[in-house]
Amino acid sequence: MRTRRIGDVQVGAIGLGGMPMSIEGRPDEQRSIATIHAALDAGVTLIDTADAYHLHADEVGHNEALIAKALASYGGDTSDVLVATKGGHLRPGDGSWTLNGSPDYLKQACDASLKRLGVDAIGLYQFHRPDPKVPYEDSVGAIRDLLDAGKIRYAGISNADPEQIRQANDILGGRLVSVQNQFSPAFRSSEPELELCAELDIAFLPWSPLGGISRAGELGSRFAPFAEVAQARNVSPQQVCLAWMLAKAPVVIPIPGSSRPETITDSVKAADLELSAEELTRLDAAG
Repeated sequence: MRTRRIGDVQVGAIGLGGMPMSIEGRPDEQRSIATIHAALDAGVTLIDTADAYHLHADEVGHNEALIAKALASYGGDTSDVLVATKGGHLRPGDGSWTLNGSPDYLKQACDASLKRLGVDAIGLYQFHRPDPKVPYEDSVGAIRDLLDAGKIRYAGISNADPEQIRQANDILGGRLVSVQNQFSPAFRSSEPELELCAELDIAFLPWSPLGGISRAGELGSRFAPFAEVAQARNVSPQQVCLAWMLAKAPVVIPIPGSSRPETITDSVKAADLELSAEELTRLDAAG
């Protein structure tokens, strides 16, 4: 698989989003672990998670613990796997989402994630979502403190606008390595953030790149050009979508969510799919 860079680390050009394995409709643990192992077998070296990827209030960090278990039980070498997690977004257990961007909370959340992942330092720790009750500089300042303390190797942010990207990079002393925003054929409003990341040489990690858990399978029927290119190439529309994103800029690393070995294995093939300029123009016009 082609590689891309996060900080000084080379990772596979397609990552794995762990969210579908821990929230509503999640599979049994055996299938989830098989999915993570299939991703590793296919060359995936970036796995994205968050402490908020869980169902019930008493299982915070379910996805983090699941990924740690899968890595520990994998028969091959996992030393090059970068696990990225997030803090600052919470699920009380009733299906809703809440925010807590206070520095004290973020530092406590990071400590808890460290224990669940079973590591001395988290590979990539990301501020999950801005909290309007807390000044953004205070939240990002906590991430800077964690970086300075050696509890995290790299720092990222998620769900940020261009101003927040520049602000975070300044607060972190130029050490911001990634931005994770929603981006897909159906959601293109993060294009300015993608372009800014390319300008600043910061990794851009599109979340829900295939349109979300419930819509990924419908991508071809919703956006005809993706289905047409896929048919001509004898690949899936999902592969075409991810290859289209990779062509946007060398900093783009899609992280499609998956809960089945078959889907992540298919997605990874997009890393080696080169689309023509004419195909990319058609796909840009879709939606």
